[in-house]
Amino acid sequence: MKITFHGVRGSIPAPGPDTVKYGGNTTCIEVRSDAGDLIILDGGTGIRQLGLELLRELPVHCSIFITHTHWDHIQGLPFFTPLFIPGNRIDFYGAFDPVYMKDLKAILTQQMEYCYFPITENELKARISYHTLSESEQTHIGSARVTNILLNHPVLNFGYLVEADGKRFFFTGDNEPPLNPYEPDDENHQMYAELIEQRKQHIIDFIRGVDLIVIDAQYTREEYLKDKMGWGHGYYESSIEMAREAGIPRVRITHHDPARTDQQLDAIHQRLRDQGLLPDDMEVEFAREGVTIEL
Repeated sequence: MKITFHGVRGSIPAPGPDTVKYGGNTTCIEVRSDAGDLIILDGGTGIRQLGLELLRELPVHCSIFITHTHWDHIQGLPFFTPLFIPGNRIDFYGAFDPVYMKDLKAILTQQMEYCYFPITENELKARISYHTLSESEQTHIGSARVTNILLNHPVLNFGYLVEADGKRFFFTGDNEPPLNPYEPDDENHQMYAELIEQRKQHIIDFIRGVDLIVIDAQYTREEYLKDKMGWGHGYYESSIEMAREAGIPRVRITHHDPARTDQQLDAIHQRLRDQGLLPDDMEVEFAREGVTIEL
């Protein structure tokens, strides 16, 4: 199984001379099984370049799993060239939005209305299908299996476990450690703390021992505690600890803050190392656009 990063930036694209090393495109990950099954996780701006590369292997048959429909995870889809070519087959998978009562097709189609884009969804030439997933549902894509789990974000967000060729890979999408809304002296605090712990343990058990985790950590701990709590993203220490508890040997931090330069990311990684926050038995690196990992 091969995992290639086509977009590792969070919130909004950040192109320019200060983001060349890690990349400025928003979230998109390509997963290939040894049999050639193509799974794409999220459709941020990184999916545009992936689409151009796929023109070398027409017809394209791919399965795109959307963690959630915040703009930085879907904004590249109107520029995904395989959607415009007859003979291609594109299968979309994602959750139903219970707040706005919209399925994935309704949300993605709305993004391509004329007021936002010059070509509507019904003008696309590829064969397109949409699949609404329920939590813990397993989907077989050729020789691969994809299973989702609900994680913590202001909109419903699925993390995806991809299993193929005897290997296991997990992508969180956007995820924040759950917060207890009750003060410690509130009678509901302990009950809610127990619910958080149960949910946390459920997630740890789900991802335990995977070969690679790609995990959201947009903030430093100081930034998070100052004014980013509740925004739906982890910080470096919380994400590394989550991977450590699950016994995961290889970690790639993603969803880099758009204001973060290459130099700043390098400095943060070095600081984590100097402070002894990178476990000796774990390979912890920051995800870089264009890099492929083979499991």
